Amino acid sequence: MLYLVEHFYSIQGEGRYVGAPSVFFRFGGCNLKCEGFGCKETAPDGTSILGCDTVYAVNKEHFSKNWIVINQAQELLNILNLYDLPSRPVDIVLTGGEPLLNLNDKIFLEFLQKLHKKGHRVTFETNATININFEKYPIYKEFIFALSVKLSNSKEELQKRVKGDVIYSIASNASEAFFKFSIDAESITLGLEEEIENILMHSASTQVYCMPLGGNKEEVELNTPALIEFCKAKGYNFSDRLHIRIWDINKGV
Repeated sequence: MLYLVEHFYSIQGEGRYVGAPSVFFRFGGCNLKCEGFGCKETAPDGTSILGCDTVYAVNKEHFSKNWIVINQAQELLNILNLYDLPSRPVDIVLTGGEPLLNLNDKIFLEFLQKLHKKGHRVTFETNATININFEKYPIYKEFIFALSVKLSNSKEELQKRVKGDVIYSIASNASEAFFKFSIDAESITLGLEEEIENILMHSASTQVYCMPLGGNKEEVELNTPALIEFCKAKGYNFSDRLHIRIWDINKGV
């Protein structure tokens, strides 16, 4: 079942294409919880749920009222008509949750084919733990992948959050790929350098973007200074979280 949690037209707030006007499609479901990120969301029934900054797209049990079942690819394509878009194709960002949970879904595949045919630049925001059969589904070779591999600060088990073969496969087959890590100031002093280097061994030539962890402006700003110094020391790209810095939230902007 294909679920859409939200969609919005904004600017890309993080990673390689910061500032690019983009239509975001946030799909429901994820194979990780990342409770270590410490972001809290209040469910419609008043329950406080702990997880990542998009826990409402991860936890179907408590947020199912926001999950819309998609029955046809055209339903997703029609969303583009809701916005006052420029005449040229805009960036499309597929996020979640984990959008690659839908990689074999017929409706999802049709949606991807039509986006590509229309000339949109499509980026997947993925945790890079789900293997793609690029030979069976060559359409995925046409897209950009932001590899948001989770670090130990997510509190997910290493063998669950780091899949070297998947990282290598995506980076080797995709049109473009780059790493995008969420980092808090405290983790920088707790072996983070070695942890990232071990992940990069699976795709040494792939560029690295490090962004400050946080679900609101205050948290992002708190983690920024130390992260900038870390990036300067390691030669990594610092990625702001522009949408949070501007709007102070991570939902629907």
